[in-house]
Amino acid sequence: MQIATLGPSGNNHELIALRYLAKHGQPSTNLQLFEQFEEAFEALVEGQVSHVLQCTAHFAHSDCVGRYMHRAYPVDVFIAGSKPLALVAQRSIATPRHMAIQPATRYYTDLSSFGDIIEAPTTVAVAEGLLAGVFEAGICAEEIVNQAPEQLKLLQSLGPALDTWVVYSTTPLPTSSPLLLNEKDNCGARHHEYYAKPNGFSGDDTKRNSR
Repeated sequence: MQIATLGPSGNNHELIALRYLAKHGQPSTNLQLFEQFEEAFEALVEGQVSHVLQCTAHFAHSDCVGRYMHRAYPVDVFIAGSKPLALVAQRSIATPRHMAIQPATRYYTDLSSFGDIIEAPTTVAVAEGLLAGVFEAGICAEEIVNQAPEQLKLLQSLGPALDTWVVYSTTPLPTSSPLLLNEKDNCGARHHEYYAKPNGFSGDDTKRNSR
């Protein structure tokens, strides 16, 4: 198993990918990080890696689903928590004016008090910008505060984000896979007939059709 996912090192995609490899008894060296998801999926369809791991909350997810339809197939899905996140700011700025975020974190807390929202590709990029003094405030891994306690302050702990993760391969799942919901699963479903009337359903109609 060779897994490709989004870099840079230190982000949640690497964290979850390493956990996934460990769960399947695979070494951490079987992980490749890419700057863009398109590069990771291209590596998959070209046979350079066997799987791609992607968080469904990432802004590139829907684009990748469409772009690689019939070439990259979802073969596993699971739920996992990210690193604990936090709203972090520069100690030297009493009232931060702008906030840096990875787009998926936009609604993790109320950001209405900030005048400008700056989008970054990853929470790692947000953390790096905070350490470099480029951003006045941002949402990133809470652990960044401990790396520079004299420079950064914790405004609000947000905890880990519980996300859905998908693993892709170039070979689709067999139709017998328990992960697949097939048409045959409808065989036991009850079908109801509805008799529409100009003014909608009457009380008798509802009772009759719900039996």
